[in-house]
Amino acid sequence: MINQSRHLLSSCFPTARHALPMIRREDSRLVAGHGRYTSDWNLPGQLHAAVLRADRAHAEIVRLDAARALAHPGVKAVLTGADARAAGFKSLPNVVSYTGKDGQALRKPHHPVLAMERVRFVGEPVAMIVADAAASAEDARELVEIEYRDLPAVASFDAAVADGAPQLHADVPGNLAFEYESGDAQAAAAAFARARFVSRLTMDSQRLVGNMLEPRACLVAFDPESGRYTIYAPVQGPGGMRGQISAVTGLDQDRIVIATQDVGGSFGVHGAAYPEYFAAMLAAKQLGRPVKWVGTRSEAFLSDFQGRAISLTGEIALDADGNFLAIRFDDRADLGAYGAAFGAFIATRNLTITMGGVYRVPALYARTRLAYTNTAPVSAYRGAGRPDIAYAVERLVDYAAREHGFDPVELRRRNFVPSAAMPYKTPNAGTYDCGDFEGVMDDALEHADWAGFARRRAAAGRAGKLRGIGIATYLEAGGGGAVPKDQVAVEFDRNGAMTLFAVTQSSGQGHETAFPQVVAGTLGIDEKHVRFHAGAPGVDLVGNATGGSRGALGTGSAFRVLGEKLIALARPHAAARLKAAESDLRYEKGAFRAGGRSIGFVELARALSGPKPHPLDTVAEGTFGATYPNGCHIAEVEIDPETGVASIERYTAVDDLGNVINHALVEGQVHGGVVQGAGQVFGEHAVYDPDTAQLLTGSFMDYPMPRAGGLRDMHVDDHPVPTRTNALGAKGVGESGATGALPALANATIDALRTLGIRHLDMPFTPARVWAAIRRARDAK
Repeated sequence: MINQSRHLLSSCFPTARHALPMIRREDSRLVAGHGRYTSDWNLPGQLHAAVLRADRAHAEIVRLDAARALAHPGVKAVLTGADARAAGFKSLPNVVSYTGKDGQALRKPHHPVLAMERVRFVGEPVAMIVADAAASAEDARELVEIEYRDLPAVASFDAAVADGAPQLHADVPGNLAFEYESGDAQAAAAAFARARFVSRLTMDSQRLVGNMLEPRACLVAFDPESGRYTIYAPVQGPGGMRGQISAVTGLDQDRIVIATQDVGGSFGVHGAAYPEYFAAMLAAKQLGRPVKWVGTRSEAFLSDFQGRAISLTGEIALDADGNFLAIRFDDRADLGAYGAAFGAFIATRNLTITMGGVYRVPALYARTRLAYTNTAPVSAYRGAGRPDIAYAVERLVDYAAREHGFDPVELRRRNFVPSAAMPYKTPNAGTYDCGDFEGVMDDALEHADWAGFARRRAAAGRAGKLRGIGIATYLEAGGGGAVPKDQVAVEFDRNGAMTLFAVTQSSGQGHETAFPQVVAGTLGIDEKHVRFHAGAPGVDLVGNATGGSRGALGTGSAFRVLGEKLIALARPHAAARLKAAESDLRYEKGAFRAGGRSIGFVELARALSGPKPHPLDTVAEGTFGATYPNGCHIAEVEIDPETGVASIERYTAVDDLGNVINHALVEGQVHGGVVQGAGQVFGEHAVYDPDTAQLLTGSFMDYPMPRAGGLRDMHVDDHPVPTRTNALGAKGVGESGATGALPALANATIDALRTLGIRHLDMPFTPARVWAAIRRARDAK
């Protein structure tokens, strides 16, 4: 459980009641089956769509004949790439606007709504069939006649950039999309030249499928009078989604309405606008009726934008005492067939901004190359580059410690950025504003009983098991966003209760619980008087989508500002009621007080009720800067050498997340992130056939997911050092669990195998892979 005794909240809030582990308000509704997800929405007269997808990875479309499908009962239309082109739809967007090496721009080929002339990955949408009923659309899909001319395919970065590789896009020679540099190559080279010790390691962060509970879906209605589209879809925030849709369609954003209620998980996957949304928009306009499409799990495996798919070769230079002199990386990222909205950004800036981790490293340099392959496009997945670089840095530090005879803990301690050095500007642009990296690690070592591990390893050995311990001290970057501020609003009812509004969208984070706690905590009132609604009231609000660990520090801080503004707005009204000068009023414990008289905030709001708008209805905004959540995770893993099965026996997570709003929510976020990290470390992997680029892991039969029994009880604690870059002092939590788990679990697994002479193994550590490594090691002896 999280330690609740050490939160530095008094400087931020009048009361600390917001930090209590309040039960999630949304849970009773969701667990009882009363959530409303996209597939639950229906509109009068709606039609249903099915999508015909490419069954091969690379081929020319020779002929497409939809006559039989159009003749099928109930079918209203079959839309193809020609229809999307005739509508003037542009390429699906990509957020990278900066240049790479030598001023080169990202080579971004046209990413069509529906394939034209050529298909480039298995699962690419080729046509949308629209009918009166979903079954009719699905049956008609089988009647579309399509003839392909197969082309050679590439399924990996190395295959894509090899001499003579098949060309995916005419405007991307050699399939190389981008080359990006970060840091100082010459300074790094000079540091390596004078180093006493150098270690080098190549590590893969394998391709993953998001697999959120709610598959993608959309319901689109078009109003011919206003020219406005209403799009029901599971998104992470309407603002960014409107922008992406506007970029493709050319529509003004005020003609695009995004409607979302509940979202069943996202992990970044729902952050992008997908081809099916645009095809449904086209169908709804042409047919004059709403069009609904609900994807299947099989479609999700094939066509959801995927994550990770990065290979990193890292080097670290040390002097004779173990001081870090330089770290450099050569990174190779697979963007998939087109590169989705955030794929290139993640593989460049997100990957490199924290490549120094929590360490004082005088010289940093990274070269990142991005290539297109005949696989599903890559975009955001929980952590979005941060877990990949944390994994690489922490594996490299552990590897260097073992290779050159340093203690892994003390090597880290020697090289931490000290608290006294804050703010600390890194060699490659970032500035850490605050942190206590050594204190965080010491807390984790104590809670994990690091000193007692030798006894546990010996006991495991007597039982015929291999036991290892792994430590990871990570740092990730939080904040950022499409706009530099988040706006929020409040409306009061006649009983003095308030409804909060923001455009950020929950996909499991607990906004209905956390945001009311911020406002109630600021006002010093009971949370029962405050509720939250995702979306905007009668005014347009500016704000960012949920993601990047920014919910608390962005929208949460805006609600903190809102609470303070409400006190200021209410002050003259309270003075009038109490017949006192405003200067004589003091506000404490949810009430204005003057002499022996007082009036509670809720009572005042109720008394002010009348014709709308309420005198206290208002809008506020909060700005935020970069934050650097960090932590130390320690894992113990036990391996059965006869089967290769690894189990997580102990796990400790101590994180500096700044100020915490709600302990239960934070603990849930850490738990979920760690489990997702465990999924990547021990099983998850989207595998494509190297010759045909067919997806070989297209169902849960082949793609193993973490299970509840795979992780023992976890100790979660915090070591808060509040930031001053936002009003809450929060650093963010959404990605911390996954960022710390990858290197901690990987280091623990390799430590368990170290007694056999195994120094590195690529993820995932499946039983088959671990068993084979053990066999090879034993045979070599």
